[in-house]
Amino acid sequence: MFKEEREETKFQWAMLGDVAEGRPNLGRTTDVAVYRLMQFTLRDTLIKEFGVAEADRVFYESGKTAGKHFFDRLITRRGEFHEFVAELQELLKNMGVGILRIEKADLENFTFTMTVAEDLDCSGLPVCDEEICTYDEGFIAGLLTAYTSREFIVKEIDCWCSGDRVCRFDVKPAA
Repeated sequence: MFKEEREETKFQWAMLGDVAEGRPNLGRTTDVAVYRLMQFTLRDTLIKEFGVAEADRVFYESGKTAGKHFFDRLITRRGEFHEFVAELQELLKNMGVGILRIEKADLENFTFTMTVAEDLDCSGLPVCDEEICTYDEGFIAGLLTAYTSREFIVKEIDCWCSGDRVCRFDVKPAA
């Protein structure tokens, strides 16, 4: 498919394969714990090998790539912002990723406060001192970049793991 060494992402949606064909008995779903096992052991190894800043950069960029591909492959309502958000909310809920809400929106400046409840990455985890949703930050940035053709900066400002019961993200265009 691709040689392993590369300077830019070569991800394509087709790399996810045909899940229906490959898993005729087990289907499309798996336990959230298995997803978290992969995510947290990967993050732990990246931190051990390269440090927190590099691990966070990798997770953010991975999320951003995923968000762009998610938009390109699954989002069909690309006109009005409220239609895009409604479809995104439905997809994220139906896929078991989380329940997205827009708390504040300034469409003129394209700044937002978004929340995700029952987040795939962290809902139900114990309170800790680590930022867990770096991948989600990138995912949201990637979605909005694909929708607007503008770059965004997304930062989690509240998290289940910091004691809140939703993950809250501050979203603004990149300078």
